[in-house]
Amino acid sequence: MTVPISHHEIRDRFSKAMSAMYQAEVPQYETLLELVAQVNRETLERDPELAARLEAHDELNRLSVERHGAIRVGTAEELTMLRRLFAVMGMYPVGYYDLSEAGVPVHSTAFRPIDDDALARNPFRVFTSLLRLELIESAELRERAAGILAERDIFTPGARELIELSERQGGLTDEQADRFVAESLETFRWHQDATVDLETYEALHAEHRLIADVVCFRGPHINHLTPRTLDIDEAQRRMPAAGMNPKEVIEGPPRRDCPILLRQTSFKALEEPTRFAGERQGTHTARFGEIEQRGVALTAKGRALYDRLLAESRQRTTGLTNAEHQRVLAEVFADFPDTEAELRHQGLAFFEYRLTAAGREAGAGAEAELEKLIEQGLVAARPITYEDFLPVSAAGIFQSNLGGGGNQAYAGNANKEAFEEALGAKVTDELALYAERERMSLQSTLEALKR
Repeated sequence: MTVPISHHEIRDRFSKAMSAMYQAEVPQYETLLELVAQVNRETLERDPELAARLEAHDELNRLSVERHGAIRVGTAEELTMLRRLFAVMGMYPVGYYDLSEAGVPVHSTAFRPIDDDALARNPFRVFTSLLRLELIESAELRERAAGILAERDIFTPGARELIELSERQGGLTDEQADRFVAESLETFRWHQDATVDLETYEALHAEHRLIADVVCFRGPHINHLTPRTLDIDEAQRRMPAAGMNPKEVIEGPPRRDCPILLRQTSFKALEEPTRFAGERQGTHTARFGEIEQRGVALTAKGRALYDRLLAESRQRTTGLTNAEHQRVLAEVFADFPDTEAELRHQGLAFFEYRLTAAGREAGAGAEAELEKLIEQGLVAARPITYEDFLPVSAAGIFQSNLGGGGNQAYAGNANKEAFEEALGAKVTDELALYAERERMSLQSTLEALKR
């Protein structure tokens, strides 16, 4: 048998094919990519120190290919099969997100690569949500939705066959990988024909727009792809001139000298012609374009501080313009340290440690105390990029693009156990991944000094 190609290569091919498909389906996405690329070029030209740091840490290469997508599925079987599909590409479920706390009837995980080499090659992620039919109050509507979902298969026979083949033989050959990409893309493609009549769509839509989006179509059309920017404030400012209608505020933390976690914005979802059963014409609003800016991953202590400050700021920012919103956020987050040294000293963020050239030269003659090694320039500590998501921000993006707010009747219904049962696997704890990466880098650095 021909030797299988790497999971990373398949993921890279798939993410690029997905991007090409979405550009063809949503022309504004291509405009968004051009805008982000321009902002990134100008940011790097304006800040040579940032450019040098990104290049030294192998971040520049991934910047141009980095994307995350989002889909929503309706059944446990669909979620389980997606887990198997993403595993072919070296992507695994990381994190549990309860969006019911923000009034959205789904819970989610992010399928993504886990190890450093895979992230450096292509950190493609897909934020994947499972509809929670049990949160629909109307028993009749709940049963109708379940019946509709039971009749569809969102995967082609070819995709199912190739997933099983990959599992049996430990990967796919070059030719099989190309077929897998083509077959799998069909799951994520937009179909303007709904599977239900207009009355059913409107009934589900009235309960929650997201429910109609999940239940009424042949598959979980990719609803956005997200490039990574180095200056989200500038990208937001330029969107109207590029013909895009941005959401009112940037989600997440404020602009900082040391970016933390994740900031997100988007252009609002498009109203798209839809043909319903019985040849009735209508429209559906679901797909949009999103931009993200990533910062350092926070420890449990850092997340607790972030969550407390975010909750405080939300009480003061309702209804504000983005400029006012960002001003209040900055005031509230003044209590969050904004230098790498303080983030590290207070145990608020995760860092990766490496020997510098001077450290390699000093070798066993160097002191062993970490802070002194850093002060002497023998060890470098660099922030570990946050690779995951924020439930409040995700809900804010959902609500902005689906229209209206959340239904607080859904709130307070976290159920990680039920999600993992539907998934057919445990989700990986993202904080444990960052902690292990920090621990291993420190261990290998200190061991290298002894040689």
